[in-house]
Amino acid sequence: MFKSFLCVVLVGLFGIVSSASANFTKRNNTGLAPFGSSLQAVPQPTIDNVIDRAHQLLGTAYTWGGTSQEQGFDCSGLLVYLFKTEANIVIPRTTAAMHRSTAATIKRNALQPGDAVFFRANGSGQVGHVGLYVGEGKFIHSPRKGKSVRIDSLANNYWKKNYTTAKRFHAVR
Repeated sequence: MFKSFLCVVLVGLFGIVSSASANFTKRNNTGLAPFGSSLQAVPQPTIDNVIDRAHQLLGTAYTWGGTSQEQGFDCSGLLVYLFKTEANIVIPRTTAAMHRSTAATIKRNALQPGDAVFFRANGSGQVGHVGLYVGEGKFIHSPRKGKSVRIDSLANNYWKKNYTTAKRFHAVR
C-alpha cells in the first residue's frame, strides 16, 4: 500500500515539474528572454517609414493648407504629416519656417533619403517650395493647385534651376 501511495505522489510530482518546465523560457547570458520568445521587440520608426509612406501618398490631391490624406496636401503640409505620423518628428509648418529652422543644412552632393529639399518659388529669390528627397536624384512633393503628390527629378531643368538647399530633420542612419 505504501508503494502504491509513493507511486501516485511521484507521478503527480512528475506532472507538476513537466508543466512548469514547459512554461519556462530559456534565457541567454544577459538574463533576458531571447528575441523571438514570448515578448517581441517593438521596431523604432525610421526615415524609411517616412519614405515608404510618401510613396503610398502618390496621387493625393494638392490642397492649399492641406495636412492630411483625406484633405489633400500642400508642399509643407505633406512633409509635416510624413515626419509626424511616421517618425514622430515635429517640424515647422511652413516652407519658410522649415528653411529658417536650425536643422542641419545639407549640401546637394551630400543629400540622403529623407532630407527636405527647397526651391525658389517661380524663379523668385525666396524659398517657396519643399519636397522630400527619396534618393537617386528624385524627390516626392505636392506641387501646386490642380496637381497631385508626385515624384520629380532634381535633374529636371526647372527644379535644377530653382534648387536652393536642403535640411535634415532626422538622424542619419
